[in-house]
Amino acid sequence: MKRREAREKAVQTLFQLEGTELSIEEAMDYTLDEGDSNAFFEKLVRGTIENQEAIDASIATNLENWSLGRLAKVDRTILRLAVFELQFMPETPQNVVINEAIELSKTFGDDQSSKFVNGVLSKYTA
Repeated sequence: MKRREAREKAVQTLFQLEGTELSIEEAMDYTLDEGDSNAFFEKLVRGTIENQEAIDASIATNLENWSLGRLAKVDRTILRLAVFELQFMPETPQNVVINEAIELSKTFGDDQSSKFVNGVLSKYTA
């Protein structure tokens, strides 16, 4: 599985996990084809869940005139994944993380999602 596909599957898995009683393993199984998992995908999902409190706090400080709870679920999920990569996976270049998040928002979000995600994530660049 390529990294782009791993990110897409991670967004789908994280989206399923929010507001459900599914375990991480159950959500990953629903998203993946049998035996299709890889270490990068699992690190994205588990890392985002394990660090969600810190990630949400970080996102909240970078929102203008919005609260985390008011965001569309898909936008919030994409931001959480991207902020996890930016803050906890420094080996991935920032511009790659941001570009991937924008592409994910074009795939899964609405017409304004990519602009919104770009605006929030641009505050994380050095």
